[in-house]
Amino acid sequence: MLLNIPDVLNTEQVASFRTRLEVADWADGRITAGYQSAKAKDNAQLPEDSPLARELGATVLEALSRNSTFFSAALPKRVYPPLFNRYAGGQSFGFHVDNAVRYDRSRGAPEAVRTDLSATLFLSAPEDYDGGELIIEDTYGTHSIKLPAGHLVLYPGTSLHKVTPVTRGTRLASFFWIQSMVRDDGQRRLMFDLDVSIRRLTQELPDHPALVQLTGVYHNLLRQWTEV
Repeated sequence: MLLNIPDVLNTEQVASFRTRLEVADWADGRITAGYQSAKAKDNAQLPEDSPLARELGATVLEALSRNSTFFSAALPKRVYPPLFNRYAGGQSFGFHVDNAVRYDRSRGAPEAVRTDLSATLFLSAPEDYDGGELIIEDTYGTHSIKLPAGHLVLYPGTSLHKVTPVTRGTRLASFFWIQSMVRDDGQRRLMFDLDVSIRRLTQELPDHPALVQLTGVYHNLLRQWTEV
């Protein structure tokens, strides 16, 4: 499932992020790339142990915790601490697939995070840079994504994807991975569609007797498929 989630960060948060990232100490983005990805990766990135990355990442996680669409679509078990990257001057990232497992060292002992889902949170307005589209290939074709600042795209970690060269301006973004309680992408999509239908029915017909049954189906499927 590929899903655009609007307004994860508000206008004031985006402006604050950009002000602070513009004067940040950036490093070579290949510091977090695997062997194959490093061959295709050309960007700048905040080091994972950067105090700024941790502070801004905590703000992203707080925003996600309040976002019902993100929770419904991802059913998160673990979220890898958000990272931040920058593309400018023709930088790009060729086609690659993200590592299947990342190791979160932010709390001492490394904690394995299976990358069921990948996420990119756009921090630059589309009109502020040329190029920089996130290209995702899946079973339904090729998708070109360039969202407004503060919006997030969520997609399967198994997807082949790339970032096209940024030929004007600067593209700032946060990126991270999610281990879901429901490993299978098809099952997660069914759970999301069912949840959306239940919420719509709750708004339009709050006393409809089918709501209890549908909610029961949702939780019984979650009980059957979840890994906790």
